[in-house]
Amino acid sequence: MTVFLVLGIAGLAVLALSLVAGDLLDGPFQALEADWISTAAIGGFVSAFGFAGAISDDAGLPVPASVVIGAGAGLVVGWFAWWLTRLVKNGPSDGTLSITHSVGQVAQVVTDIPGEGYGVVRVVVGGHSMRLNATAHQPIAAGTQVNVTGVLSPTAVSVAQVWQP
Repeated sequence: MTVFLVLGIAGLAVLALSLVAGDLLDGPFQALEADWISTAAIGGFVSAFGFAGAISDDAGLPVPASVVIGAGAGLVVGWFAWWLTRLVKNGPSDGTLSITHSVGQVAQVVTDIPGEGYGVVRVVVGGHSMRLNATAHQPIAAGTQVNVTGVLSPTAVSVAQVWQP
């Protein structure tokens, strides 16, 4: 039982180290082009093997049965750790938000937009509020909803008043 407990604790240490050090420990596996191996999967396997084996051994099962039960538990936990790390590493991420994402969005005029010149609009894109300089073909009062129709510069857009029936 002591060997199983030592393996379980060692597996937990490897898991903790993989959380702290992250991908640094996966470098040798990448050199081997073994993408299916990760330190989290190895730590999960070893800790589940050790603790399940210790529980089985403590329940009075013979050592070979404890090894088989520990290996089964280790495979399940190791696969789950591998799956979770792949899910996190290969998951989609939102790209950097830019002014071009505001085109076609509805914005609120913050400061009046004169016929010749710029005012300010606030547009929400992907949950982020952006304040942009805006120009239009006709004057638009503050508080009016507008559509962003184009990008003029990294900080300015053209807008048109939203048609309301």
